[in-house]
Amino acid sequence: MLQGINCVLVRIARIACIVFLMAGCASVTKEADRSPSASFPGSGAATDSTQSGTTGSRSGSQAQAKQTFRRQTPLQIPTPADGSLPTVELSAPAQWAQAIDLTYESDDLFQRMRNGFSMPDINSDLVLYHQQWYMNRPESLRRMADRSSLYLFYIVEEIEKRGMPMELALLPMVESAYNPMAYSRAKASGLWQFIPSTGKRYNLDQNWWKDERRDILASTTAALDYLQSIYDMHGDWHLALASYNWGEGAVGRAVNKNVVLGLPTDYLSLTMPGETRNYVPKLQALKNIFSNPALLIELKIPRIPNRPYFGTVTKTSNIDVKVAARLADMPVQEFVALNPAHNRPVIKSETPMVIPAHKLETFITNLEAHEESNKPLSSWQSYTVRPGDKLEKIAPRFGMTVANLREANGITGRIKVSPGHTLLVAGHEGGEPLNMAALPEQPRLPQADPAPSSTASAATVRTHTVRKGETLPVIARRYGTSVADLKRINHLRSDRIAAGTRLEVATANKTAAKSEASPAKAADSPKKLASAQKSPKVIHYTIRRGDTLASIARHFKVGKDDLLRWNRISPNALTPGKSLTIQLSQNP
Repeated sequence: MLQGINCVLVRIARIACIVFLMAGCASVTKEADRSPSASFPGSGAATDSTQSGTTGSRSGSQAQAKQTFRRQTPLQIPTPADGSLPTVELSAPAQWAQAIDLTYESDDLFQRMRNGFSMPDINSDLVLYHQQWYMNRPESLRRMADRSSLYLFYIVEEIEKRGMPMELALLPMVESAYNPMAYSRAKASGLWQFIPSTGKRYNLDQNWWKDERRDILASTTAALDYLQSIYDMHGDWHLALASYNWGEGAVGRAVNKNVVLGLPTDYLSLTMPGETRNYVPKLQALKNIFSNPALLIELKIPRIPNRPYFGTVTKTSNIDVKVAARLADMPVQEFVALNPAHNRPVIKSETPMVIPAHKLETFITNLEAHEESNKPLSSWQSYTVRPGDKLEKIAPRFGMTVANLREANGITGRIKVSPGHTLLVAGHEGGEPLNMAALPEQPRLPQADPAPSSTASAATVRTHTVRKGETLPVIARRYGTSVADLKRINHLRSDRIAAGTRLEVATANKTAAKSEASPAKAADSPKKLASAQKSPKVIHYTIRRGDTLASIARHFKVGKDDLLRWNRISPNALTPGKSLTIQLSQNP
């Protein structure tokens, strides 16, 4: 009996030992499952401590390490009631941020531009001022972006080919608000605002047929050539931009001045005119805006697709602007927006025509059909005026009215046509009436500008090559003109002139010398100038406080529209101190 009881007790003790051992294993398994290897730095030491505990030989330091791990472990895993091993679901580790692939071609042209921005940023109060100015006028930004959508892809492509900073694609916004017909008081024209002399230096033709300063393809090539050359000169894009606005010689002198004074020679440290001082901050402000996609959405500026907007077609014969637009199945105004360089309603042969990409196939198909029908592409021809010719005699000779002849050649007012001038007249088929309002503003004949007719000419323009030691005052005295006129005619910004420079000089004729003497004295009063208007001459009047367009026109007995046309200004541009050119000979 006693032996049986002992056997039962031994079995109970064995079962108790087994249960104790199982509980210990479950505890060790829980600690192992709570290993912090995926969550804590230095988790290897904690794991080693847990593993040594399974051998039953934990030291005091190991027990302390385990207690420390337990205090650090934020995750508490409940033990299932059935004693099975717990299951823990671990979340995937966080992914590293993906690098930007600059070779990826986005379908957003603005994003492509952002990837190419590389000029150092400048930060100044002027940048903040212009940035706020643009943001306060979202409609102006939208108009610029809308106009740029026709030309921007081509410009971005050209900049990218040359490896130049993509910020330059925003420069026409500063220069012309992306208006290819923009014309400044300094006679700068086109998207990139070339003055005549710089345009000629970079092979932009300016003749009776066309002005390539307005040509999208030619002017972009010239502008990027010019910008690259002045960057190579200065080695700094901000100084290159300042040179584009102020002139490379002026910027060079400003840099040398700072070198002599021991001052920094970066853009922000130079002493510059107000326009140049604001020039780069305007570009930086636009860069800041177009660098922010969320801001563009907020300003409701639509994205521009990253694909070509136009292609080109070249004809070996003249073609009327209206005919070309009709063949492309587009309004004349839209066609002219892509082909703004043409001064006449006829596109001269061998001149690339810019056609929207989605209209190219239509244009080529219609062109082939038009040529197969033996219809002429142009109903106009050129005619050189001969001695004794008058518009009243020329017009009926070509089956035209005088009004139609004037309209086709942009002749307004009392402009006289002199021998040697080229006119556009109807061809053998007869010219169709033109809607000149749909075409670029026609350039005026030379007689419409300050030189009156040949018999009573106030001035003769000749060329003078500056010799060593000559100054503008010396040259002005020699030709009986003023330094101010020399600077105005030659678009000079400084009184300094280098030897070898070719200047245009207007020399007064003897018959005009007396009539030109009085305007300088009479310029004090509009009434005195008005009383002297019977002598055919061109005068300059400085606007005074209180003057209006109507009052000036009334005093000089000229038309308000003529005043605006002669000076290429808007009514809002009449400010005190501004000089106006007035052609008294046009209004006897």
